Amino acid sequence: MRETNREWVFAERPDGEPGMDSFALEERSVPEPNHGEVLVRVRYLSVDPYMRGRMRDTESYAEPWDVGESMSGAVVGEVIDSKSERYETGDIVTGEGAWADYVVLGADSVAPVDPTIADLPAYLGALGMPGRTAYFGLLEVGTPKPGETVAVSGAAGAVGSVVGQIAKLNGCRVVGFAGSDKKVNWLTDDLGFDAAINYKDTDDYRVALEDAAPDGVDVYFDNVGGPISDAVFTKLNLDARVAVCGQIAHYNDESVPTGPRKLPQLIATRAKVEGLLVGDFANRFEEASTQLATWVASGDLSHRETIVEGLDNAPDAFLGLFSGDNIGKQVVRVSE
Repeated sequence: MRETNREWVFAERPDGEPGMDSFALEERSVPEPNHGEVLVRVRYLSVDPYMRGRMRDTESYAEPWDVGESMSGAVVGEVIDSKSERYETGDIVTGEGAWADYVVLGADSVAPVDPTIADLPAYLGALGMPGRTAYFGLLEVGTPKPGETVAVSGAAGAVGSVVGQIAKLNGCRVVGFAGSDKKVNWLTDDLGFDAAINYKDTDDYRVALEDAAPDGVDVYFDNVGGPISDAVFTKLNLDARVAVCGQIAHYNDESVPTGPRKLPQLIATRAKVEGLLVGDFANRFEEASTQLATWVASGDLSHRETIVEGLDNAPDAFLGLFSGDNIGKQVVRVSE
């Protein structure tokens, strides 16, 4: 064990895109668990786009951080001290904890991890919150049917890559938007997407969609917003469903952008647009986790993680989400 515990705190609210000024690394004492708690040595921690919303001083679906509060998110780690009968020293668990070397977690708030199914980082991605978001967002909100066309923005990210694969397992044609040729090739060559569009090299998304989705779009899983979503709305079919999961194109905007008004297109198509929060399905998390693990174990669901080395680089890993550095899930390796 380290003699002290390094921990990132939220240092300053950003204006627009955050920078390193928003983070401060502090040295603290290693915490001690009380009855019903476990001390976990963090192996990997998750950085996610939704965390940008927690940096704002406004109420949202995720409670905002106070300045001086510990940065936090999903972690996977090893129990090194247990004050609970549920877990023993050496057990691997996942839960919500600080960006730190060590965290104390309630034994009733963590879940066991089975490293025989997948490596530990997968439990922050395809087998964690992003995988469950994809599972419920597509199947419960998007309700895809065999033969339909599913479009996914942010398709090479942690959520989008799982969405596309589940859609393929349900007999759909899948079109993804991603930000590089490397990502596009991963989607089509490795994950089985029928078509993928490099939005950074595309001048007209509507024209690109006409080639990639010649029969229109029945389900749109939106992780991005912005001009991509504007274009997809023009291709929605009758009774299409739109699942709004994220709007990363706007997370750093200081004012709400005004663009083409797309709502009239919903009248002709009778399309449904629904926002989704994975927490609304909390009572069914075990169902999703079991099915996702089955798909991973059988090889039907692939996953990929971009691993940033070292707790020191956790802020860089988070900021890299907004420049598209990651393929699949972005995680930080804190310890071996």
